[in-house]
Amino acid sequence: EVQLVESGGGSVRAGGSLRLSCTASGAISDDSDMGWYRQAPGNECELVSAFISSDGTTHYADSGKGRFTISQDNAKNTVYLQMNSLQPGDTAVYYCAAPTPTPCAWTPGTLVNVSS
Repeated sequence: EVQLVESGGGSVRAGGSLRLSCTASGAISDDSDMGWYRQAPGNECELVSAFISSDGTTHYADSGKGRFTISQDNAKNTVYLQMNSLQPGDTAVYYCAAPTPTPCAWTPGTLVNVSS
């Protein structure tokens, strides 16, 4: 079973940028539909962005469109989330996962804290 570890979170001011990394212990298959999710305190886990292998596209939640970019480096077994123009509403723990009913429950995640 492939293990996933997120990193790259931190504290930034509004307008700042962060690049999150999700490194897998093994190869990430092209049809895994890996994605980034987040959960803010008191809120449910929500999808931020994901690959859609069926048509080779990427999906972004409205909250991140135009600001976030998901990418994958197969040579490094790593999925990235570049986040620009961060806002306080982006404050959350970010998780990477393949599609699953509970994507925020399986890995430690990485904390992103955006101050105004």
